Amino acid sequence: MKSTMLGLALAASAFAFVATPSLADGEHIPAVTDYANANIKPWLSDASVISAVKAQNEANAGLSQDDIDALDKSWRAGVDGGDHALIDKVLSNSLSEFLRDKQMGSNGVITEIFVTDAKGLNVGQSDVTSDYWQGDEAKWQKTYGTGAADAIFVDEAEKDESTQMLQSQVSMTLDDESGAPIGAITVGINLNAL
Repeated sequence: MKSTMLGLALAASAFAFVATPSLADGEHIPAVTDYANANIKPWLSDASVISAVKAQNEANAGLSQDDIDALDKSWRAGVDGGDHALIDKVLSNSLSEFLRDKQMGSNGVITEIFVTDAKGLNVGQSDVTSDYWQGDEAKWQKTYGTGAADAIFVDEAEKDESTQMLQSQVSMTLDDESGAPIGAITVGINLNAL
């Protein structure tokens, strides 16, 4: 009797494992894309988002890669307990406040938001990121970096070991009023809350 029960339990477990789609294989992409199009895209054309990115693009137009690397190094040092001035400057701006409001209004679906400029540098964010320059990462390269105004990239699903939350990041190209790409946005999505 025990072996029959154990056999049934193992068979049920195997069936549940096979019947549950693997998010690592991309099954989460349609749901995340639908959420982004319905809930994130509408506020990407907000004047506060567009003006903040355009202003930083203008301010950063002359930055060299060495300048970008130095800024990123300064940011990382601040994350590690060093000078926090650059981080504080970004976290205290009006775009960051706007993004925190959007995150708070998502009922736990959005875990983080950050907006980057045409160089891949953070313009505003809801929480501190580990680095300031995103231009070397797929989230920026597969959106703004493609030059396509409608680019969207959904990253792999990953389980956060500390929170046990299954999440993915969705990134989209940011466009100005004329439809020209000016930057990108990346939004962390709690897949358990979708």
